[in-house]
Amino acid sequence: MENQEFHSGFVAIIGRPNVGKSTFLNRVIGEKIAIMSDKAQTTRNKIQGIYTRKDAQIVFIDTPGIHKPHSQLGDFMVQSALSTLNEVDAVLFMVNATQKRGKGDDFIIERLKKVHKPIYLVINKIDKIHPDKLLDIITEYKDTLDYKEVYPISALQGNNVPELIDNLVADLPEGPQYYPDDQITDHPERFIAGELIREKVLQLTREEVPHSVAVVVDRIKRETDEKVLVQATIIVERPSQKGIIIGKGGKMLKEIGIRARKDIELMLGDKVYLELWVKVQLNWKDRKADLAAFGYKQDDYDL
Repeated sequence: MENQEFHSGFVAIIGRPNVGKSTFLNRVIGEKIAIMSDKAQTTRNKIQGIYTRKDAQIVFIDTPGIHKPHSQLGDFMVQSALSTLNEVDAVLFMVNATQKRGKGDDFIIERLKKVHKPIYLVINKIDKIHPDKLLDIITEYKDTLDYKEVYPISALQGNNVPELIDNLVADLPEGPQYYPDDQITDHPERFIAGELIREKVLQLTREEVPHSVAVVVDRIKRETDEKVLVQATIIVERPSQKGIIIGKGGKMLKEIGIRARKDIELMLGDKVYLELWVKVQLNWKDRKADLAAFGYKQDDYDL
């Protein structure tokens, strides 16, 4: 078995907002590295999840959902998604089985026509539809591109996900192992901690605070052998949003902190003391200086 072929490569996951890309990535990697929310446009950066087994390594890039941008931040997210397609060995085009094919899907299809790499059509959320409807969904998409394969899956329940991974491995070229066996992402812990905090804000504030939230992790410092101090600032656009996030008597901010701390402790494998502040930065989504300061860099999405 010493001479067994080793396959490796980079695979982009692309699709409209809220089709389940982050859920799929977390399912495959087995740990939480991409935040999940039932709000659209949750993912803002290209998150690399690294799947490694004895015969292969796949580096997944979870792109922000493609949508019509309404701000500098929105433009960043779309350009970030599209830029990945020129850098990978294969593309997973993910669609939502519960949604009709729409303009957003057609926009992605037109872009994918210029990609000369294997493209897999992944129909997610099949657990939410009657099996009889699946053939109609496949028919709706099958002639839009020359797909390498079509995979109906449930990222949430795991249906057909192992089969998709096995096929990806077989189709990837022979290559090196880019990352150590135990590394699951190329993002620093500071970034993931910030994303976990932002996830809790989205989950708990729901409709009251739209995607006007950024999180800056100001400090991660080991206090003792068993305790890590994490200090972070939640950035919002308006004073009213600050009030919602803090909540009556600080109740909402406390709950955000409790939930985020649990996930950060799982990531770090240590006890965490989490300190959170909330700051208003007017119209930060349309200011390039603010975008850069909050982690959205021009270099990340130059085509």
